[in-house]
Amino acid sequence: MNPSTGSGRAEDTKNGTADERSSAAPNGVPDEPAQDDAAAELAAARAEAQENYNKFLYAMADFENYKKRIERQIGDIALAGKKSVLTKMLPVLDNLERAVAFEGLRGGLQATLRMFETALAGEGVKSVSLKGQPFDPKLAEAIATKPAPDGVAEDTVLDEAHKAYTMGDEVLRPAQVVVAKTA
Repeated sequence: MNPSTGSGRAEDTKNGTADERSSAAPNGVPDEPAQDDAAAELAAARAEAQENYNKFLYAMADFENYKKRIERQIGDIALAGKKSVLTKMLPVLDNLERAVAFEGLRGGLQATLRMFETALAGEGVKSVSLKGQPFDPKLAEAIATKPAPDGVAEDTVLDEAHKAYTMGDEVLRPAQVVVAKTA
């Protein structure tokens, strides 16, 4: 019993327990160590939140890069497939061109050849004629040489066994050519 109040636990319930009073200053405000602990916990929570936010931003950037890389890979795969199919068609085109040179089936073959050339042009394939042009190893393979006729410069393409074909800026198939050489 408390002699000043006349009751046993009234002071404990009115002013808080003895443990609560020991961590509070006389005015009821927590003392410095309790404030420091709370501030430290708050700082740690903020640091952890910032770290998690940075991880989130990194993951988002990584995901965007992944999406762009996959889009490029899909485009590259599609282009490779297209090039493969078109490369297989080019010998057929060569044979049609040779067949047109003969008179018997000329009309039907010419129509077929024009349709085929139109289909290739629709896919972005262009033939490149090199006859009479300087030899360019990026566009042609030399399969033979001949002595240069008068008035024709050395390394000039004299004849084409197969035309060169490009698709955009890429060579789909290099030409096979006969090149002029001086003796």
